[in-house]
Parts: sequence; C-alpha cells; structure tokens
Amino acid sequence: MSWQRPDNRTAAQLRPVSFERHFTRYAPGSVLVKFGHTHVLCTASVAEEVPPFLQNTGQGWLTAEYRMLPGATQQRQPREMLKLSGRTAEIQRLIGRSLRAALDFRKLGSRTITVDADVLQADGGTRTAAITGGYVALHDAITWLYKQGALDPAQGSPLRQQVAALSVGIVQGEVLVDLCYEEDSQAEVDMNIVMNEQGSFIEIQGTAEAGCFSHPQLLQMLEMAQAGIQELLQAQRQALNLER
Repeated sequence: MSWQRPDNRTAAQLRPVSFERHFTRYAPGSVLVKFGHTHVLCTASVAEEVPPFLQNTGQGWLTAEYRMLPGATQQRQPREMLKLSGRTAEIQRLIGRSLRAALDFRKLGSRTITVDADVLQADGGTRTAAITGGYVALHDAITWLYKQGALDPAQGSPLRQQVAALSVGIVQGEVLVDLCYEEDSQAEVDMNIVMNEQGSFIEIQGTAEAGCFSHPQLLQMLEMAQAGIQELLQAQRQALNLER
C-alpha cells in the first residue's frame, strides 16, 4: 500500500468503534459513539406531535439535527446559531433520511422522534458515526416507548431494519475505509455509504475531489464499505445485547 495510514491500519480495517449507551439522563435514547478519535453524542427524544403535513394520518415522523461543538476541532469553530452552514444542513438531512429508513411510521403512531447528533471531537467520519450511533439511540427510544406503555407489542415494532454508515475513499490510488481527517483531507475520492442489515443500500454519496474514479474502483469501494458496515451492524447488536 503506497499510503501509510496514520494509525497503521490495513486498507479495510475500521478504527476502534464503541457505543456507550444511556450516556445522558433525560433523553429516552442516548449514546456516545466513538469511531477512533471521532466522538459523537447521539440522543433521541420523543414528542407526542407530528408536523402539519402528517396530522390526522396516524403516522409518525423522525427528524435529525447535527451540530459540531466549537472545541471539536483543532481550531475553534463558531457556533451556528440563526443560520446553518450548507454542510451542516446537508449532513442533518442525510442523518434524517438514513434513520427514517429504519422505521415503520404507522406503527410508530402520531409522534415525532428527534435524533440530535452533537460532535464532541472530530477526526473524520462524523456523519457516518452520527448515523451509526443514531440508530442505537433510536432503538433505545423505541424500547422506552414500550416501557411507557405508548406502543402496543401486539402491533409489532416500529423498527423494521438496522441502519449503519461508513466512509470510504481513495488516497494515493488506494481504496481505504473509515477515513480519519488526515486521510479525508488527502483523498482523491470521498464516499459515504448507508446500508441496512440485509445488505441493501439506503444512500450513496460519492465525489471525486481530484480527477475521477473508474468503475472497478467504484465496485471495490462499495464492496469494502459493505464489509465494514457489516462489522458496524454487529457492533450495534452487541451494544444493544441483540447478538446473533
């Protein structure tokens, strides 16, 4: 491999991944997810209301918000207050779309789950960590709803599939998974992939930052990302005590 990874990982090796559930006291679902030095706090809150376009439909909704704390990077980032940057808005839309794929909204009922992803420390892959950790927080929020008697077990769970996400890219001609910031900043190609437990794609975001990429390289990136996401899905199950 021409590119020497900063942490000496192999091309297909993930950073150490961990989930610390029930990280905060009040949110029905909360988890501190770590992808190496990227740390994201994901919380899932429940409101007994829905957006106007869903009123009187019996269906629920999920939305997401994403923020990076000022001290999450080497240089302080100003807080985004009244106006979101294009990057922040795009990332939180991605998180929302990805996690909505995990839910059956009719079974959720007329309520809204908000998943907040707050980046405490950023070293690349914050959006994929937010999606992967956000699913764990969402799972715990659904469990909380059952404990509150708000959901009927006889109707089946609103959770219909697991969701996880991973970054993949090309650095100096090499395909690498789970890029840290140093690698991401040098990448010729950057891609974020979201998948479910059946191995189906939910979203693929891929951009050639410099030059272009070939069809064989695209297939290699998809295959390596798929293998890495399977590891993440297993890590989610272990964290949730749902090992198979």
